[in-house]
Amino acid sequence: MKKIVIRFLIIIVLLIAVVAVSITTGSIKVGLLEFIQGMFSGTNEKVDIIKDLRLPRILVSLVVGAVLAVSGVLLQAVMRNPLADAGVIGISAGASVFSLLMLSLFPILFYWLPLFAFIGGALAWLIVYSFSWKSGLSPVRMLLVGVAVNASFTGIGQLLTSMSRSSITSSNPVTNSTFSFQTWEDVQVIVIYGSVGLLLAWLLSSWCNLLGMQDKTARNLGLNVTRARWIISAVAVLLASAAAAIGGLLAFVGLLIPPIARRALGSDHKLLIPFSALAGALLVLLADTLGRTVIAPIEIPASVILTVVGGPCLLFFLRKSGRLYGN
Repeated sequence: MKKIVIRFLIIIVLLIAVVAVSITTGSIKVGLLEFIQGMFSGTNEKVDIIKDLRLPRILVSLVVGAVLAVSGVLLQAVMRNPLADAGVIGISAGASVFSLLMLSLFPILFYWLPLFAFIGGALAWLIVYSFSWKSGLSPVRMLLVGVAVNASFTGIGQLLTSMSRSSITSSNPVTNSTFSFQTWEDVQVIVIYGSVGLLLAWLLSSWCNLLGMQDKTARNLGLNVTRARWIISAVAVLLASAAAAIGGLLAFVGLLIPPIARRALGSDHKLLIPFSALAGALLVLLADTLGRTVIAPIEIPASVILTVVGGPCLLFFLRKSGRLYGN
Protein backbone atom coordinates (compact mmCIF):
# COMPACT_ATOMS: atom_id res chain seq x y z
CA MET A 1 0.00 0.00 0.00
CA LYS A 2 2.89 2.33 0.80
CA LYS A 3 4.32 1.86 -2.71
CA ILE A 4 0.95 2.69 -4.25
CA VAL A 5 0.69 5.93 -2.25
CA ILE A 6 4.24 6.90 -3.23
CA ARG A 7 3.53 6.31 -6.92
CA PHE A 8 0.37 8.38 -6.76
CA LEU A 9 2.32 11.17 -5.05
CA ILE A 10 5.03 11.01 -7.71
CA ILE A 11 2.56 11.35 -10.59
CA ILE A 12 0.73 14.20 -8.82
CA VAL A 13 3.99 16.09 -8.16
CA LEU A 14 5.08 15.62 -11.78
CA LEU A 15 1.70 16.85 -12.99
CA ILE A 16 1.84 19.97 -10.81
CA ALA A 17 5.40 20.68 -12.01
CA VAL A 18 4.43 20.40 -15.69
CA VAL A 19 1.39 22.62 -15.13
CA ALA A 20 3.62 25.25 -13.51
CA VAL A 21 6.13 25.09 -16.38
CA SER A 22 3.36 25.23 -18.98
CA ILE A 23 1.79 28.30 -17.37
CA THR A 24 5.02 30.26 -17.09
CA THR A 25 6.68 29.45 -20.45
CA GLY A 26 5.76 30.51 -23.95
CA SER A 27 5.69 33.69 -26.00
CA ILE A 28 4.70 35.54 -22.83
CA LYS A 29 6.83 34.58 -19.83
CA VAL A 30 5.92 35.22 -16.22
CA GLY A 31 7.17 33.90 -12.93
CA LEU A 32 4.95 31.52 -11.01
CA LEU A 33 4.64 33.92 -8.07
CA GLU A 34 3.86 36.77 -10.45
CA PHE A 35 1.16 34.67 -12.10
CA ILE A 36 -0.48 33.78 -8.78
CA GLN A 37 -0.44 37.42 -7.64
CA GLY A 38 -1.82 38.57 -10.99
CA MET A 39 -4.68 36.07 -10.81
CA PHE A 40 -5.79 37.56 -7.50
CA SER A 41 -5.14 41.23 -8.28
CA GLY A 42 -6.37 41.28 -11.89
CA THR A 43 -4.03 44.19 -12.70
CA ASN A 44 -1.27 42.33 -14.58
CA GLU A 45 -1.82 42.49 -18.35
CA LYS A 46 0.50 39.57 -19.08
CA VAL A 47 -1.33 37.39 -16.58
CA ASP A 48 -4.68 38.42 -18.07
CA ILE A 49 -3.51 37.30 -21.53
CA ILE A 50 -2.29 33.99 -20.13
CA LYS A 51 -5.60 33.54 -18.33
CA ASP A 52 -7.60 34.07 -21.53
CA LEU A 53 -5.39 32.17 -23.99
CA ARG A 54 -2.96 29.78 -22.31
CA LEU A 55 -4.90 28.62 -19.25
CA PRO A 56 -7.91 27.23 -21.19
CA ARG A 57 -5.45 25.36 -23.41
CA ILE A 58 -3.76 23.81 -20.38
CA LEU A 59 -7.04 22.77 -18.76
CA VAL A 60 -8.36 21.24 -21.98
CA SER A 61 -5.08 19.33 -22.43
CA LEU A 62 -5.34 17.94 -18.91
CA VAL A 63 -8.93 16.76 -19.20
CA VAL A 64 -8.52 15.38 -22.74
CA GLY A 65 -5.50 13.37 -21.62
CA ALA A 66 -7.34 12.03 -18.60
CA VAL A 67 -10.44 10.92 -20.49
CA LEU A 68 -8.46 9.33 -23.34
CA ALA A 69 -6.36 7.31 -20.92
CA VAL A 70 -9.39 6.09 -18.98
CA SER A 71 -11.22 5.30 -22.22
CA GLY A 72 -8.29 3.06 -23.11
CA VAL A 73 -8.44 1.34 -19.72
CA LEU A 74 -12.15 0.60 -20.16
CA LEU A 75 -11.84 -0.72 -23.71
CA GLN A 76 -8.92 -2.93 -22.74
CA ALA A 77 -11.02 -4.32 -19.89
CA VAL A 78 -13.87 -5.07 -22.31
CA MET A 79 -11.63 -6.75 -24.89
CA ARG A 80 -8.96 -8.15 -22.56
CA ASN A 81 -6.36 -6.91 -25.01
CA PRO A 82 -3.64 -4.25 -24.51
CA LEU A 83 -4.08 -3.01 -28.09
CA ALA A 84 -7.69 -1.94 -27.55
CA ASP A 85 -8.05 1.82 -27.82
CA ALA A 86 -10.58 4.28 -29.19
CA GLY A 87 -8.12 5.32 -31.89
CA VAL A 88 -7.37 1.74 -32.94
CA ILE A 89 -10.92 0.38 -33.17
CA GLY A 90 -12.44 3.37 -34.93
CA ILE A 91 -14.33 5.21 -32.20
CA SER A 92 -12.30 8.40 -32.53
CA ALA A 93 -12.40 8.22 -36.33
CA GLY A 94 -16.16 7.70 -36.25
CA ALA A 95 -16.57 10.69 -33.96
CA SER A 96 -14.45 12.78 -36.32
CA VAL A 97 -16.33 11.73 -39.47
CA PHE A 98 -19.80 12.35 -38.05
CA SER A 99 -18.76 15.72 -36.60
CA LEU A 100 -17.25 16.87 -39.87
CA LEU A 101 -20.26 15.63 -41.85
CA MET A 102 -22.79 17.43 -39.65
CA LEU A 103 -20.74 20.65 -39.58
CA SER A 104 -20.40 20.56 -43.37
CA LEU A 105 -24.18 20.24 -43.72
CA PHE A 106 -25.22 22.45 -40.77
CA PRO A 107 -22.39 24.87 -39.84
CA ILE A 108 -24.70 26.78 -37.50
CA LEU A 109 -24.76 23.76 -35.17
CA PHE A 110 -21.09 24.09 -34.23
CA TYR A 111 -21.80 24.11 -30.50
CA TRP A 112 -23.46 20.69 -30.75
CA LEU A 113 -20.11 19.20 -31.77
CA PRO A 114 -19.69 16.94 -28.68
CA LEU A 115 -23.12 15.40 -29.30
CA PHE A 116 -22.28 14.75 -32.96
CA ALA A 117 -18.97 13.22 -31.92
CA PHE A 118 -20.67 10.89 -29.43
CA ILE A 119 -23.17 9.73 -32.05
CA GLY A 120 -20.37 9.03 -34.52
CA GLY A 121 -18.28 7.22 -31.92
CA ALA A 122 -21.28 5.16 -30.80
CA LEU A 123 -22.05 4.26 -34.43
CA ALA A 124 -18.48 3.06 -34.95
CA TRP A 125 -18.65 0.97 -31.78
CA LEU A 126 -21.99 -0.57 -32.79
CA ILE A 127 -20.50 -1.59 -36.14
CA VAL A 128 -17.51 -3.16 -34.39
CA TYR A 129 -19.76 -4.94 -31.89
CA SER A 130 -22.25 -6.28 -34.45
CA PHE A 131 -19.58 -7.57 -36.86
CA SER A 132 -17.68 -9.16 -33.97
CA TRP A 133 -20.60 -11.27 -32.78
CA LYS A 134 -20.47 -14.88 -33.92
CA SER A 135 -21.95 -17.35 -31.42
CA GLY A 136 -20.53 -15.15 -28.72
CA LEU A 137 -18.20 -12.20 -28.47
CA SER A 138 -14.49 -12.73 -29.10
CA PRO A 139 -12.19 -9.94 -27.85
CA VAL A 140 -9.63 -10.77 -30.56
CA ARG A 141 -12.29 -10.61 -33.27
CA MET A 142 -13.47 -7.27 -31.91
CA LEU A 143 -9.96 -5.87 -32.23
CA LEU A 144 -9.54 -7.08 -35.81
CA VAL A 145 -12.93 -5.72 -36.85
CA GLY A 146 -12.12 -2.46 -35.08
CA VAL A 147 -8.93 -2.01 -37.10
CA ALA A 148 -10.93 -2.41 -40.32
CA VAL A 149 -13.62 0.02 -39.13
CA ASN A 150 -10.98 2.55 -38.13
CA ALA A 151 -9.38 2.36 -41.58
CA SER A 152 -12.76 2.85 -43.27
CA PHE A 153 -13.76 5.86 -41.17
CA THR A 154 -10.30 7.39 -41.53
CA GLY A 155 -10.59 7.19 -45.31
CA ILE A 156 -14.09 8.70 -45.24
CA GLY A 157 -12.84 11.48 -42.98
CA GLN A 158 -10.00 12.33 -45.34
CA LEU A 159 -12.45 12.41 -48.24
CA LEU A 160 -14.82 14.74 -46.38
CA THR A 161 -11.93 16.97 -45.36
CA SER A 162 -10.78 17.38 -48.95
CA MET A 163 -14.34 18.09 -50.14
CA SER A 164 -15.32 20.47 -47.34
CA ARG A 165 -14.80 24.21 -47.40
CA SER A 166 -11.55 25.29 -45.78
CA SER A 167 -13.43 27.44 -43.29
CA ILE A 168 -15.25 24.39 -41.97
CA THR A 169 -12.22 22.14 -41.70
CA SER A 170 -10.03 24.81 -40.14
CA SER A 171 -12.55 25.53 -37.40
CA ASN A 172 -13.22 21.88 -36.63
CA PRO A 173 -10.95 20.64 -33.83
CA VAL A 174 -11.36 17.00 -34.83
CA THR A 175 -9.47 17.71 -38.05
CA ASN A 176 -6.84 19.98 -36.49
CA SER A 177 -5.70 18.02 -33.41
CA THR A 178 -4.37 21.20 -31.84
CA PHE A 179 -5.08 23.04 -28.62
CA SER A 180 -4.15 26.46 -29.98
CA PHE A 181 -7.60 28.05 -30.05
CA GLN A 182 -9.24 26.63 -26.94
CA THR A 183 -11.61 28.89 -25.02
CA TRP A 184 -13.26 28.79 -21.63
CA GLU A 185 -16.39 27.44 -23.38
CA ASP A 186 -14.33 24.45 -24.53
CA VAL A 187 -13.11 24.01 -20.96
CA GLN A 188 -16.69 23.99 -19.70
CA VAL A 189 -17.81 21.39 -22.25
CA ILE A 190 -14.91 18.97 -21.76
CA VAL A 191 -15.06 19.29 -17.96
CA ILE A 192 -18.79 18.45 -17.92
CA TYR A 193 -18.49 15.46 -20.25
CA GLY A 194 -15.20 14.35 -18.76
CA SER A 195 -16.33 14.56 -15.13
CA VAL A 196 -19.45 12.51 -15.81
CA GLY A 197 -17.52 9.92 -17.81
CA LEU A 198 -14.67 9.59 -15.29
CA LEU A 199 -17.09 9.20 -12.39
CA LEU A 200 -19.04 6.50 -14.25
CA ALA A 201 -15.79 4.75 -15.15
CA TRP A 202 -14.70 4.59 -11.52
CA LEU A 203 -18.12 3.32 -10.44
CA LEU A 204 -17.78 0.50 -13.00
CA SER A 205 -14.30 -0.49 -11.82
CA SER A 206 -15.51 -3.68 -10.09
CA TRP A 207 -17.09 -4.86 -13.35
CA CYS A 208 -13.82 -4.15 -15.15
CA ASN A 209 -12.01 -6.35 -12.62
CA LEU A 210 -14.42 -9.22 -13.28
CA LEU A 211 -14.09 -8.85 -17.05
CA GLY A 212 -10.38 -9.52 -16.66
CA MET A 213 -11.34 -13.12 -15.89
CA GLN A 214 -12.68 -15.66 -18.34
CA ASP A 215 -16.32 -15.04 -19.28
CA LYS A 216 -17.48 -18.27 -17.66
CA THR A 217 -15.79 -17.36 -14.39
CA ALA A 218 -17.27 -13.86 -14.43
CA ARG A 219 -20.77 -15.28 -15.03
CA ASN A 220 -20.34 -17.71 -12.14
CA LEU A 221 -19.56 -14.71 -9.94
CA GLY A 222 -22.90 -13.12 -10.92
CA LEU A 223 -21.85 -10.73 -13.66
CA ASN A 224 -23.97 -10.31 -16.77
CA VAL A 225 -20.95 -10.18 -19.09
CA THR A 226 -22.73 -8.92 -22.20
CA ARG A 227 -24.53 -6.15 -20.35
CA ALA A 228 -21.33 -5.15 -18.55
CA ARG A 229 -19.46 -4.91 -21.86
CA TRP A 230 -22.20 -2.73 -23.34
CA ILE A 231 -22.32 -0.33 -20.41
CA ILE A 232 -18.54 -0.04 -19.97
CA SER A 233 -18.14 0.44 -23.72
CA ALA A 234 -20.76 3.21 -23.72
CA VAL A 235 -18.78 5.10 -21.07
CA ALA A 236 -15.56 4.58 -23.04
CA VAL A 237 -17.27 5.93 -26.17
CA LEU A 238 -18.51 8.97 -24.23
CA LEU A 239 -15.00 9.74 -23.00
CA ALA A 240 -13.26 9.19 -26.34
CA SER A 241 -15.86 11.15 -28.29
CA ALA A 242 -15.70 14.13 -25.94
CA ALA A 243 -11.92 14.14 -26.30
CA ALA A 244 -12.16 13.97 -30.10
CA ALA A 245 -14.72 16.78 -30.23
CA ILE A 246 -12.65 19.21 -28.17
CA GLY A 247 -9.04 18.06 -28.51
CA GLY A 248 -8.98 16.36 -31.91
CA LEU A 249 -7.51 12.97 -32.80
CA LEU A 250 -4.70 12.13 -30.38
CA ALA A 251 -3.04 8.77 -30.87
CA PHE A 252 -1.40 6.42 -28.36
CA VAL A 253 -2.70 7.98 -25.11
CA GLY A 254 -5.11 5.11 -24.48
CA LEU A 255 -2.47 2.58 -25.55
CA LEU A 256 0.54 3.85 -23.60
CA ILE A 257 -0.93 4.85 -20.26
CA PRO A 258 -2.82 1.66 -19.22
CA PRO A 259 0.25 -0.63 -19.50
CA ILE A 260 2.28 1.85 -17.46
CA ALA A 261 -0.48 2.01 -14.85
CA ARG A 262 -0.75 -1.78 -14.66
CA ARG A 263 3.00 -2.11 -14.20
CA ALA A 264 2.93 0.49 -11.43
CA LEU A 265 -0.19 -0.59 -9.54
CA GLY A 266 -1.38 -4.01 -10.67
CA SER A 267 -4.75 -4.88 -12.16
CA ASP A 268 -7.24 -3.36 -9.70
CA HIS A 269 -9.28 -0.87 -11.72
CA LYS A 270 -10.25 1.10 -8.63
CA LEU A 271 -6.62 2.24 -8.63
CA LEU A 272 -5.92 1.95 -12.35
CA ILE A 273 -8.62 4.40 -13.39
CA PRO A 274 -7.58 7.41 -11.22
CA PHE A 275 -3.87 6.74 -11.82
CA SER A 276 -4.42 6.49 -15.58
CA ALA A 277 -6.40 9.75 -15.53
CA LEU A 278 -3.50 11.55 -13.83
CA ALA A 279 -0.88 9.96 -16.11
CA GLY A 280 -2.90 10.69 -19.25
CA ALA A 281 -3.31 14.32 -18.23
CA LEU A 282 0.44 14.55 -17.63
CA LEU A 283 1.29 12.97 -21.00
CA VAL A 284 -0.94 15.19 -23.14
CA LEU A 285 -0.04 18.41 -21.31
CA LEU A 286 3.66 17.58 -21.60
CA ALA A 287 3.27 16.90 -25.33
CA ASP A 288 1.38 20.16 -25.88
CA THR A 289 3.89 22.19 -23.83
CA LEU A 290 6.83 20.75 -25.75
CA GLY A 291 5.06 21.30 -29.04
CA ARG A 292 4.57 25.02 -28.47
CA THR A 293 7.94 25.78 -26.85
CA VAL A 294 10.66 23.61 -28.39
CA ILE A 295 10.95 25.45 -31.72
CA ALA A 296 8.83 28.52 -30.96
CA PRO A 297 7.30 30.46 -32.63
CA ILE A 298 6.65 27.40 -34.84
CA GLU A 299 4.17 25.11 -33.11
CA ILE A 300 4.14 21.33 -33.34
CA PRO A 301 0.68 19.83 -32.64
CA ALA A 302 0.48 17.58 -29.58
CA SER A 303 -0.81 14.80 -31.84
CA VAL A 304 2.49 14.82 -33.76
CA ILE A 305 4.56 14.68 -30.56
CA LEU A 306 2.47 11.78 -29.25
CA THR A 307 2.76 9.87 -32.54
CA VAL A 308 6.54 10.28 -32.77
CA VAL A 309 7.11 9.23 -29.16
CA GLY A 310 4.21 6.80 -28.82
CA GLY A 311 5.11 4.37 -31.58
CA PRO A 312 8.54 3.31 -30.25
CA CYS A 313 7.27 3.29 -26.65
CA LEU A 314 4.39 1.02 -27.58
CA LEU A 315 6.71 -1.42 -29.34
CA PHE A 316 8.93 -1.44 -26.26
CA PHE A 317 6.04 -2.20 -23.89
CA LEU A 318 4.69 -4.95 -26.13
CA ARG A 319 8.10 -6.60 -26.38
CA LYS A 320 8.66 -6.40 -22.62
CA SER A 321 5.22 -7.70 -21.70
CA GLY A 322 4.87 -10.46 -24.30
CA ARG A 323 1.32 -11.24 -23.22
CA LEU A 324 -2.27 -10.18 -23.66
CA TYR A 325 -4.33 -8.34 -21.10
CA GLY A 326 -5.64 -10.57 -18.32
CA ASN A 327 -3.33 -13.52 -19.02
